[in-house]
Amino acid sequence: MGDVAKDLTAGTVGGAAQLIVGHPFDTIKVKLQSQPTPLPGQLPKYSGAIDAVKKTIEAEGPRGLYKGMGAPLATVAAFNAVLFTVRGQMEGLLRSHPGASLTVQQQVVCGAGAGLAVSFLACPTELIKCRLQAQSALAGSGGAAVAVKYGGPMDVARHVLRSEGGTIGLFKGLVPTMAREVPGNAAMFGVYEAFKQLLAGGTDTSGLGRGSLMFAGGMAGAAFWLMVYPTDVIKSVIQVDDYKNPKFSGSIDAFKRILASEGTKGLYKGFGPAMARSVPANAACFLAYEMTRSALG
Repeated sequence: MGDVAKDLTAGTVGGAAQLIVGHPFDTIKVKLQSQPTPLPGQLPKYSGAIDAVKKTIEAEGPRGLYKGMGAPLATVAAFNAVLFTVRGQMEGLLRSHPGASLTVQQQVVCGAGAGLAVSFLACPTELIKCRLQAQSALAGSGGAAVAVKYGGPMDVARHVLRSEGGTIGLFKGLVPTMAREVPGNAAMFGVYEAFKQLLAGGTDTSGLGRGSLMFAGGMAGAAFWLMVYPTDVIKSVIQVDDYKNPKFSGSIDAFKRILASEGTKGLYKGFGPAMARSVPANAACFLAYEMTRSALG
């Protein structure tokens, strides 16, 4: 089996592990991000992450926490194939000789390149996922954005293709998606390598155990969100914005209006669930990837 096929297989397994562990946290994050700003004197629909979990389970049952998982699950193979394969190919280009270890700085470059490539798959997937996750949070806001109730991922895709400009509609939010994926993956892979080398006491990290790999993976996931969280908020509100009567004219306008109406904390709505998700989900992802890659030789 060639290196590309190995990265494809290991990346798919790692992505599936990440998705299963982290999706409920992601659902709560998007609900908090996309709930409408309350009118003066009114309370927000969700007072925080715990309240969002309770209300979601009361209204939709435990399955509500996994709403929208069909889209990323269906594309996890392609998404992780691109992410880990591009990273692997860039590692090959940067190595001085086959088998040579890369520096943390070189892993940052590999992560940035992989992030750019994966943005084109992440954008439509994220749009479908966010629409499904956010519709219950938007319910009752009175906007036209909630007039459409989606039955599932394919229903979202059909609606966008039919009513929101065709294929280009699926790439709404591509710019903030790139602004998230490029620096986010640069930070993630850089921090992952830095912690592996720290724990190994040198550049040879092949002897690290499962616990060390999980710790490094968890810290890498946390680094991703620390680097780009406000960008993710912008991406989410752009992707769930109404097509016919948009609230925001673009990413910069969304940033300015959120800052003006909610202050800096508005750019960190859902930050708690995102961080709570990132550590276990990425620990699972990197462990599954490393174990699968090692088993494949």
